[in-house]
Amino acid sequence: MKRLSLLVLGIMLLWATFTTPIAYDQATVAASASAFTDTKGHWAEKTINEMVSRGILEGYPDGTFKPDATIKVDQFVKMLVLSYTDLHKNGSRSWNAAFLNSLSQENQAILKQDYRYFTFTPSTVGYWAKEFIDIASDLHFLNKSRYADFQADMNRENVAEVIYYTLQETEFLEDSQFGQKMAQAYGDINGATDREQRFIAESLVKGIMEGFPNGFFGVGQKVTRAQALVLLERLTNKSKRIVVKVSPDKLERIVPTAGGGTKVIVFPDKRMWDAYETLLQVSQLRGTNHDLYDTTLRLYKDKTEKDSVYNRPLGSTNINEEAAIWLDPQYNTYGITMRLRDGSLARNKEVVEQFANSLFGYNAIAFKELFDNVCVKVEKGEAVTTQHTLIGTDTVNILVDTKNKTVIFSIATKK
Repeated sequence: MKRLSLLVLGIMLLWATFTTPIAYDQATVAASASAFTDTKGHWAEKTINEMVSRGILEGYPDGTFKPDATIKVDQFVKMLVLSYTDLHKNGSRSWNAAFLNSLSQENQAILKQDYRYFTFTPSTVGYWAKEFIDIASDLHFLNKSRYADFQADMNRENVAEVIYYTLQETEFLEDSQFGQKMAQAYGDINGATDREQRFIAESLVKGIMEGFPNGFFGVGQKVTRAQALVLLERLTNKSKRIVVKVSPDKLERIVPTAGGGTKVIVFPDKRMWDAYETLLQVSQLRGTNHDLYDTTLRLYKDKTEKDSVYNRPLGSTNINEEAAIWLDPQYNTYGITMRLRDGSLARNKEVVEQFANSLFGYNAIAFKELFDNVCVKVEKGEAVTTQHTLIGTDTVNILVDTKNKTVIFSIATKK
């Protein structure tokens, strides 16, 4: 009986080694990471040591890491979830604060309510990866129905898909045109479906995935443990991403985004490229009472209004900037939004006029007369119906919200 008890205890300890994170402090985990017998000199050695020190993936009891072994779907999902957590000295975990702040209110509520008792460890009863997969699915990082077998090998298209949907929930998606251009440069890209190409393109333009020296992306290839760690490090740490080069000659530009990030924009023609340059110039007319993110210049009444907009609750639309000038590269349209309140027309008139001069050229006078006429009427409370008119080669659609005294001028080149 004593011998049987020892055997059962041994089996339990072995099971724990394979399925649960080791509750060491970070210094101990880091030391074990650097002691792997098969990672010295490996191309991903530094990332392996870093990610193992964070408890994202463990080594094997024989002292190896097996960096070139294939990663399974469920293993990758677990690593994805743990990559957005902080490992504390006592071995416990908590969600990373920056990660939580990047989520929508809906997703934050899911974690705080539905998974408030989640321990970040594999389930001891039932399928070990169930909660990791459920969390990733509930946050819309992956679609569970896409996987017939979560113990199957993860391939590069699978990873690109997870990256795509995770970015959609935690950051933003890039200009699809630029990403598609990058993807088409690889000789095997047509081996992926159109849907998969969209995922691959996003992972490339974000600087998370890259192709191989032979000019192929690796469509259909399995993903190794080392590759998975590198890709997750780039996904969750922007400073580790590959720098994506753009070509001004091809109307490509890197623009700032809210929150201190950047994104790549491909403009449809030289006219819109020049219009963005104009936004950079006219924004200075309002001093610091503006911001220019993506391709939208927002204008504020004063610092108080700007601070109010910046500090409004996530998802709130109660407080808005008083004016905006925007470019939409995807649909090759331009626009001006005016909220006519407390002198906003007078404060922003010079900005609008200079933008109109640049955009319309000698037809700018006609647009400015139209703009002034409509805005003055709306400001006075007079009825103005939605309309459209032709100015030069541009169709100007005017949308009026009389109740909120808001006018939107949407400008598109007539085809």
